[in-house]
Amino acid sequence: MAGHNDLGKLGEELAVDFLKKAGYTILQTNWVFQKAEIDIIAQKDNTLAIVEVKTRSTLEFGLPQEFVTPAKIKLLVRAVNAFVEQNDVDAEVRFDIISIHKDNSTFEIEHLEDAFFYF
Repeated sequence: MAGHNDLGKLGEELAVDFLKKAGYTILQTNWVFQKAEIDIIAQKDNTLAIVEVKTRSTLEFGLPQEFVTPAKIKLLVRAVNAFVEQNDVDAEVRFDIISIHKDNSTFEIEHLEDAFFYF
């Protein structure tokens, strides 16, 4: 596996741990619908958090969250609609980003709730 794939997998594991510590229940990871993959589907109270995880080894080229494109958002919206229908979910849906970057030997994690809206 390429180094960037290893970093992405580590980032998703860190994000899951972060969310669990914050009181979220992890419902799914790497849930796939057609061409879309939702990194993490988590729930806390009556909110379904659809979480895109972006991990970078450096901030040299920009913040990790800046790499969530409009095309990715469109795919996520389609996928979450399918998930909600298939699982008969009755909860508020929110799109979050967990931004992770390496800072020397540690990772900095930022949870951006309501990171984007789709109308």
